[in-house]
Amino acid sequence: MPTLPDHFPPHPARDVALRSMQAVEAGDRAAWLALFADDAVVEDPIGPSPFDPEGNGHRGREAIAAFYDAVIAPNESLAFTVERSHAAGSEVANVGTISTTLPDGGGTVHTDLVATYRVDDDGRLVALRAYWSVDELRFG
Repeated sequence: MPTLPDHFPPHPARDVALRSMQAVEAGDRAAWLALFADDAVVEDPIGPSPFDPEGNGHRGREAIAAFYDAVIAPNESLAFTVERSHAAGSEVANVGTISTTLPDGGGTVHTDLVATYRVDDDGRLVALRAYWSVDELRFG
């Protein structure tokens, strides 16, 4: 279960964000992918990165599934800590850290970030955007 702040009241986008974090922590690919609208986009991180060299994001379920398989699935585990959460309209911004235990004894990487989640009128995730920098990763 993700570590959450004391104040984390229900909100459509916050609720989907929580289900997203729970699915990733559980390694439940199907549950995570089921949260997304057909035309959703994942930008993690936003802009060019080793995961998305052109910086266009992973658009549509097939691309999002490929992102999961390449970036999330290979790891031993991921744990989310949300320090603050700010909801407005159809979006939420969570401030916190993802701690990723790398495969084959590769150690742990801590990613400090702001992650935003936007939902549509049906409660489907249409955008997951993560603000973080490779240069600011912490190891150990």
